[in-house]
Amino acid sequence: MQVTETLNEGLKRAYELILTAEELDAKVNAKLKEAQPEIEMKGFRKGKVPMPLLKKQFGQRLIGESMQEAVDEAMSKHFEDSGDRPALQPKIEMKNEDWKEGDDVNVEMSYEKLPEVPEVDMSAIEVEKLVAKADDGAVDEALASLAETAQDYKDRDEGAEAVDGDQVVIDFVGKVDGEPFEGGAAEDYPLVLGSNSFIPGFEEQLVGVKAGDEKAVEVSFPEEYGAENLAGKAAVFDVTVKAVKEPVAAEIDDEMAKKFGAEDLEALKGQIRERLEAEYAGAARQVMKREMLDKLDALVSFDLPPSLVDAEAKQIAHQLYHEEHPEDHGHDHGEIEPTDEHVKLAERRVRLGLLLAEIGQKAEVEVTDAEMTQAIMNQARQYPGQERAFFDFVRQNQQMQQQLRAPIFEDKVIDHIAEQAQVTEKEVSKEELQTAVEELDDE
Repeated sequence: MQVTETLNEGLKRAYELILTAEELDAKVNAKLKEAQPEIEMKGFRKGKVPMPLLKKQFGQRLIGESMQEAVDEAMSKHFEDSGDRPALQPKIEMKNEDWKEGDDVNVEMSYEKLPEVPEVDMSAIEVEKLVAKADDGAVDEALASLAETAQDYKDRDEGAEAVDGDQVVIDFVGKVDGEPFEGGAAEDYPLVLGSNSFIPGFEEQLVGVKAGDEKAVEVSFPEEYGAENLAGKAAVFDVTVKAVKEPVAAEIDDEMAKKFGAEDLEALKGQIRERLEAEYAGAARQVMKREMLDKLDALVSFDLPPSLVDAEAKQIAHQLYHEEHPEDHGHDHGEIEPTDEHVKLAERRVRLGLLLAEIGQKAEVEVTDAEMTQAIMNQARQYPGQERAFFDFVRQNQQMQQQLRAPIFEDKVIDHIAEQAQVTEKEVSKEELQTAVEELDDE
């Protein structure tokens, strides 16, 4: 096949590929000859069907296959010889659309090549790594929060009215059209007002009741209620209030610690300190990563494939649109035109993405099967009861696999750079670290 360059402008390339009629015919004949020994046809012994008959029977289908193979082979050889790496799938277009058998095949191949990424002296990169310790105040604050989650309830003073957040202990009997229904009665039921655990409107009517009160609570079951015999129907619950209790935080002591799986309070404090410092370390790493990416972005400059920048800018514009319009869940809002700011951010992302990919490739950074499995498991937890289906979906979806693999690869490349860069630690308070994290969101 004859290959002629027709465009060489920046990173854009285009080539004319000509497959002569003789070359195409030879490929078809070679395929027929290869298949001939296995072909049976009425009136002929196996392997003895004449070539002209085979060509009449199978020629048209093999012409298409041969064209595709010839183009694929030419493309592979071109990229192997030139060393070009296309930024996106090359565009293949047949130029002589009125082609008929016996004509040469004229195809145009166009693409944008990935640029040559310059070497970076990673030892010249200087970044700060913030280090925050979990002080006693932070541990005590976390303990107090845990105590609230482990809260108990104690009786309010006699005659006290229930308020939102209180627990009322009740007996109740529910009736529809004056008749009790199955599952509509209970005794000594502890109900926290405001928990939304009962039918809409039920808990609100118990705000203000006192121990000893009897109240008829009138509600309607939702139209989508699980029990068809009750869905959409009006009901009356005869309620007897046996106690009104206020929430009290658990005592911060060894007993509370045991509720959270620790041997005693000191052990629980140690676990909290470790968890907080792990969170601080994760936040500090994000701050260091941003600083490192800023330094890398300032160090390198090279041409970017316009198609990649355009695709990334559109993705950014689309994402920001949905962040600004959370009520719009669909994607029928028409095309969103990227702004200059979107394009500038897209250029940074593409530039850094290509740079990190190059550094990672040269350093032979790989994402292991175990790391991918862990990433899939983390995502699968967002779909309780459907974990197996999510695993199967990811296994069959290359794009989803790439979405999960990309951030792992990027973080491993960042770690590789950090090992060679000049990283200095700086001890900061929790508040200073929080401020640094918030500044990331503002950028």
